Amino acid sequence: MKNILLLVHDDAGQEARLQAALDLARAVGGHLTCLGVVEMPAMVDGVYGGFGEVSLLHEARAREGENRARLEVRLAQEDVSWSWRESIGDLGASLVDAAGTADVIVLNRRMEAFPAPDMRAVATQVLTDCDALVLAVPDDLRGFRPLGRALIGWDGSNQAMNAVQRALPLLLAAAEVRIVQIGERDAGIPIEDGAAYLSRHGRAVEAAILAAPGTIAAALAAEAERWGADYLVMGAYKHRPIAEALFGGVTRTMLGASRLPLLLAH
Repeated sequence: MKNILLLVHDDAGQEARLQAALDLARAVGGHLTCLGVVEMPAMVDGVYGGFGEVSLLHEARAREGENRARLEVRLAQEDVSWSWRESIGDLGASLVDAAGTADVIVLNRRMEAFPAPDMRAVATQVLTDCDALVLAVPDDLRGFRPLGRALIGWDGSNQAMNAVQRALPLLLAAAEVRIVQIGERDAGIPIEDGAAYLSRHGRAVEAAILAAPGTIAAALAAEAERWGADYLVMGAYKHRPIAEALFGGVTRTMLGASRLPLLLAH
């Protein structure tokens, strides 16, 4: 887990993303690739014409240029390896295009401030179109402890197994790892097999099947708080994102409300 891709964009979640990416890079001795994205301005029925669009794009480029200048000064003082790339266009598409060699992509799970990019939609696009892990953090996060306590949310899906396999370098170095399943399951990969996979890699892990008095997302959040987890590892979108949007789902709920950083894989 050496290649970390960070979305750089002047918004309310940038500080949380940056701090999480720096903490992760230090923990794993990784390289941080900063992707500065200038979003194309949204035009309404061509009201402003071509000149207006060019003017708005110029303003956006100037704003992100100032943002880059500030961050480069800061990054020069940090003890991590880093480089910079730039893109103009949609946030999600730009990240997907840049993610070919990324092991993990650092995003926000959602941003509360308005106006702001729809970060849950960006995270969904990246998860479904990329092979990398996504580290999705709350926009008020001011520190990430990747070598602390890792809680794995297990549902027996291939996505959950993918998350464990891709997060393995962190899980092996974590202080403690606990794997939990909410409710009994008749299909999929048994939680015992997930625990055995980690054990064969030398990772001591505690496994438990917990009752679900409410929703799975609520039970996971409660267990994370009770156990004192520093982050949650889980598979993302076992059901298609459109189905979760219509009927609800664990991934969508956690992206909307989790207080913890989420390490997600599809």
